[in-house]
Amino acid sequence: QGHLMESGGGSVQTGGSLTLSCEASGYPAMPSCIGWFRQAPGKDREPLAGIFTAGGNTYYTDSVKGRFVISRDNVKNLVNLQMSSLRVDDTAMYFCAKAGFECGNWRRYNSWGQGTQVTVSS
Repeated sequence: QGHLMESGGGSVQTGGSLTLSCEASGYPAMPSCIGWFRQAPGKDREPLAGIFTAGGNTYYTDSVKGRFVISRDNVKNLVNLQMSSLRVDDTAMYFCAKAGFECGNWRRYNSWGQGTQVTVSS
C-alpha cells in the first residue's frame, strides 16, 4: 500500500527559505494530484498548493501565492514545495496528501503523510 512522506522541515528566521519534499512510494503510479497543507496549533488544516503531476498544472491559495512554489519530479516520485519570504505565521506542521482528480479542489485530498515541522522565528 502506498504512502506519502514529508521531509525538509526545520527552523528558519523570518525572510528565510526552506524546501519541503513529499515522496510518494508504494503506489503503482504517481498519484494524479499531490497537495501541500499545513496546520498550526489550535487552527484548522489549511490548503496551500496542489499540482497535477502528469501535466504540471499548479494551484495555490492566496495565502502563499507568490511566496511558495510547488513542483514535481516524476522520476524520483517527489513533489517539492519551495517556500521563501517566510513569516512567523508560516510556523506549522506541513503535510502532503494525494487526490485522484480535481487537483485544485482541496476536499478531494486524502492519505496524509506524517508531516514535517516548520518553525519561523523573528
